[in-house]
Amino acid sequence: MTFDVGIDIGGTFTDLCAIGADGALVTAKTPTTHYDLSVGLIRGLRDLGERAGLAPEAFLGDVEALRYSTTIGTNALIERKGPRLGLITTAGFEDTIFIGRSRSWADGLAVHDIRDMATIEKPAPLIEPEMVLGLSERIDCHGNIVRPLDPDAVREQLQRLVDRGVQGIVVSLMWSFLNPAHEQEVRRIIEEEYPEEFLGSMPVTLASEVSPKAGEYTRTMTAVVNAYIHGVMMQELGDLTTNLRRANYRRPLILVHNTGGSKKVSRTRAVLTHNAGPVAGMYGAALIGAQEGHKNIIFADMGGTSFDIGVLAGGQLRAHDFIPVIDRWRTNIPAIEVKSIGAGGGSIAWINEAMGGQLEVGPHSAGSVPGPACYDQGGTRPTVTDADLVLGYINPDNYLGGKMLLDTDAAEEAIETNIAKPLGISVIEAAWRMRRLVDARMGQEIFNEVALKGHNPRKFAVFACGGAGAAHACGFARHVGAATVIVPAMSSVSGAFGASSIEIRQVWEQSRSVKVFNFMNQSYLDDPAPLNALVADMTDRARRDLKLEGFDGDSIDCSLEFDMRYGSQYNLTRIAAPSLSFNGADDIKALCDLFEKQYAAVYSPEAAFPSGGINIETVFVTARVRQEPRRLNVSGRAFSHQAEPAGQRAACFDPVKGLEQTPVFDWTALSPGAVIVGPAIIEAPDTTYVIEPGWTYRMNEFRNGIVSLGAQQDMHKHAH
Repeated sequence: MTFDVGIDIGGTFTDLCAIGADGALVTAKTPTTHYDLSVGLIRGLRDLGERAGLAPEAFLGDVEALRYSTTIGTNALIERKGPRLGLITTAGFEDTIFIGRSRSWADGLAVHDIRDMATIEKPAPLIEPEMVLGLSERIDCHGNIVRPLDPDAVREQLQRLVDRGVQGIVVSLMWSFLNPAHEQEVRRIIEEEYPEEFLGSMPVTLASEVSPKAGEYTRTMTAVVNAYIHGVMMQELGDLTTNLRRANYRRPLILVHNTGGSKKVSRTRAVLTHNAGPVAGMYGAALIGAQEGHKNIIFADMGGTSFDIGVLAGGQLRAHDFIPVIDRWRTNIPAIEVKSIGAGGGSIAWINEAMGGQLEVGPHSAGSVPGPACYDQGGTRPTVTDADLVLGYINPDNYLGGKMLLDTDAAEEAIETNIAKPLGISVIEAAWRMRRLVDARMGQEIFNEVALKGHNPRKFAVFACGGAGAAHACGFARHVGAATVIVPAMSSVSGAFGASSIEIRQVWEQSRSVKVFNFMNQSYLDDPAPLNALVADMTDRARRDLKLEGFDGDSIDCSLEFDMRYGSQYNLTRIAAPSLSFNGADDIKALCDLFEKQYAAVYSPEAAFPSGGINIETVFVTARVRQEPRRLNVSGRAFSHQAEPAGQRAACFDPVKGLEQTPVFDWTALSPGAVIVGPAIIEAPDTTYVIEPGWTYRMNEFRNGIVSLGAQQDMHKHAH
């Protein structure tokens, strides 16, 4: 039997999920080994094979595709482990990346850091000032060559960079996204001077290829970030591929992209791997939502380090980040928007003396090493996981299916020393406040994220995912106003599940300003031939790119999207075009009507400004390979019945009452239709469900948990 395997390496745990040809699902979870990510990954694959009933070598030999979402590039940025880069730009623009945007000092920072205006600083640049050199060349805003490139000047500046120890070169010239001729000529000269057979050869990154979009600073920073993490990723992924081959995996490694697709390592730009794990989780939520009949979904993933929020309207991954921030740098990659905050199981609780001794949770995390105090690996600061353990929700002897033993005494000591004593309250009260605070923060962030996109959060289904999602689902749903939460059967490894099923696809983008509704004469574009030509060229390149991966051209579908805006406005709205070409003014009018409808849904009809004109600013062509996703096994018809507890444990659901005996259920022993009325605890191999008083849990035929607010209803009403 063959398997599709998804891998999501997080800050605390490495998650794995395998879907068999028969629809069987196998999951595994292992601590992330930051010193060498491949160690934890290989360990997890061995565990996955054992759970599938196969020897590790036999299991990997049966893996059809291994799809991997990686944090290697992000870690390289955070730790500043990248190469010494040089930047060649147009003369007069050497200071662009140092000046940045007006808000560069705040990019990538948490709210509480932004408020600290006295100590806030711009991030240290990825390229030193002496490594940025200019060329006297110029292409104008129409793509015409105004001043030709001088090859001798290129060689002179190249030699200066080499003498200063450059290890990689980024080329970002003005208006190169309209005419890349000068950038391509610079690369030709560099490769001529330092060909591949020379030890002194070096990678060259062209901004026009990495990011062919308008925006001088963001285009340059996208290319710089890509070049900075490229070398580190190439080394890490090379080592990982070698280790996988030794373990009997013979097929190419596929990387998950933040665009909602995946491609082979050899055809992936490094910058597109940033934040791919949460995007994969959103893709998995869309699949489960389609299975469950939900199209409007709030994806809420609470892991060990962060809390990720995604919005799926109409069942599609359509919410794109306007100007994505990678670490501290604004870029313009076509990424799916995911909001992340520092609220996870490993988030550290602390007393904010500057705010009068106020209790805070996060954004700093204990990570996997040393981890929460209860891990007994040297951590002494209290975390959300420590609070859950002290409150009796987590079984210290059955964490991760018994693979990790937790130290309750260490958790109590950390909370008492750092929180309870300073506040003059009991340990139970302190743990309760920690939990309530993190739940409220997550719930408020969810509400804001959905409402700011023009949606009513109460009309969306909340999917609680991540290792800690099931334990906090009732808590954050209360603050969203949601009466029902869906906890998927594979919720603790949602990113890996999404990665195991994510489609092969590539997004091609190109900035091109086109006035589709002219404010001067209030008329629609009547000659879309230039626009059609651009789309046709991009479509051909997108198809050719996937064909080079070995896919049949007949299996490749393309779709078209535009970033559009009213003529004098700044913010862009992403619109899905009804076709790949336009026949005349009537087709253009239909496109403008789509834009106005979507704009009104987000900003309200009163904000519309059609008399100011309507422009297309960026063109996106997405090429995808048609594939039938492997469907999960259905456990059978769900007959409602009251589940029987496997035991009981002292847990706290009210700090006034303290610890009270609470029924504990074994998730693996539950059958579809099982109904459990809170307060209750359900222990699964990779997570723990906490069903608070007033909430009811029901397992449906897909073994997904439906957690609803309100008294237990007639069980026959839920029968399928």
